[in-house]
Amino acid sequence: MKKEVAIPKGVDVTIQGMELRIKGPKGELSKNFENPLFNGIVKMEKNDNFVVSSESERRQIKAMVGAIAAHAKNMIAGVTKGYEYTMKIHYSHFPINVEVKDKDILVKNFLGEKAPRMTKIKGKVDVKATKDTVIVKGTDLEDVGQTCRNIEEICKIVERDGRVFNDGIYVVDKKLQTGEKL
Repeated sequence: MKKEVAIPKGVDVTIQGMELRIKGPKGELSKNFENPLFNGIVKMEKNDNFVVSSESERRQIKAMVGAIAAHAKNMIAGVTKGYEYTMKIHYSHFPINVEVKDKDILVKNFLGEKAPRMTKIKGKVDVKATKDTVIVKGTDLEDVGQTCRNIEEICKIVERDGRVFNDGIYVVDKKLQTGEKL
């Protein structure tokens, strides 16, 4: 089993054991794929392209090879173009205010609550909040996605009818910072 990922110009790929480092115009990302089940069986190498391969045909090994190749592709897209998620603030009862302070996101006046709900920004992610949208940008797809999920999670409504109370902050658009859809 063998998967190849093209390396564009201006991107530097470094492999040390099972650690992958990718450096591009928007920054640097690294990920460690160290796992005792797969060490020695899965091989990563760089020539003109980034190649992940294995001699084994076991289903778990094939899945790991595909996962490493997908992570590499996402990391290359992140350091060359970057990711941007757009979230919509929706309310029908009380106007929601979103404020970004350092590495914290505060959601104020959610369902008329006095105390703000708070979550952390994960990794090197840039968050901008306007009156009706929240824009989350970054080079690491996992950090951008997890930050959006954390924002959605703190606005989760429990013990109320979801058909009536649909207030919250929801992801409405996922794209690369160049404008291409994911």
